[in-house]
Amino acid sequence: MNFREKIVALADLRAWREQARRDGRRVVVTNGCFDLLHAGHVTYLEAARNLGDALVVGLNSDASVRRLKGESRPVNAEQDRALVLAALESVSAVAIFPETSAAAFLRLVEPDIYVKGADYTHEKMNQEERRIVEGCGGEIHFLAFVAGKSTTNLLGRLGQAGPSASARE
Repeated sequence: MNFREKIVALADLRAWREQARRDGRRVVVTNGCFDLLHAGHVTYLEAARNLGDALVVGLNSDASVRRLKGESRPVNAEQDRALVLAALESVSAVAIFPETSAAAFLRLVEPDIYVKGADYTHEKMNQEERRIVEGCGGEIHFLAFVAGKSTTNLLGRLGQAGPSASARE
């Protein structure tokens, strides 16, 4: 498969999910900015993928990254970030979504398992996202980050981290 084929438009995501269901595949979902891919990201994505049969990554659009991280972000454009993610063996599909919350994306993909970082808990996570996942019978898992590996740390070492950058990406 050409890795570019793993980038799925939101309009096609429901059909992708229905095919995965017909194939009996357990779909794992995570989301984020994935601005500068690093060892922490790929370790997290591999662990997420190992929880099921397919991993779908919801990728924040450029506009939503700016709203979340500040005007200096993202460093890489959404299509470039999507291509890099799609090239990973652990990633089955990538879908770019425009909102800062993953709620609408989650409604489309109806995950069997939704993965968040260990800095979240059931109580701390977006409660709308939680209701959507639990409402479609999905489970929520929290995975540990790789210590010292973050986009913010990487940008800081490059002298580019802004004050609104989040240490957990």
